[in-house]
Amino acid sequence: MTTYALFAFNGEAMCFMHVLLNALDMKARGADVKVILEGSATKLVPDLYAEGSPLSGLWKKCLEAGLVEGVCDACSAKMGTKAAAQEHNLPLLGEMSGHPSIAAYRAAGCEVMTF
Repeated sequence: MTTYALFAFNGEAMCFMHVLLNALDMKARGADVKVILEGSATKLVPDLYAEGSPLSGLWKKCLEAGLVEGVCDACSAKMGTKAAAQEHNLPLLGEMSGHPSIAAYRAAGCEVMTF
């Protein structure tokens, strides 16, 4: 079975919503999926938990399905959301100078998709 690593770089809520929708759809079709928040997408962390946010319901489903791999350590620090990620026990990923390594996911056999 192929594992898909969905790297979300774009911080636009509508774009990220499609990352979440696709992750859930792929999982429902039997795929192994990992969602990684990178770049400006890390600024969305507080909104993912905000009551009434259009992203919160999908985010909760992805968390419950075990699809969330983590959040970029360096970018969440730069975007001011590292504390929020830590508060919600989201893994901080930073094996490549503070960022998650696409090469490491490729070496592990993942098909990488970027958004």
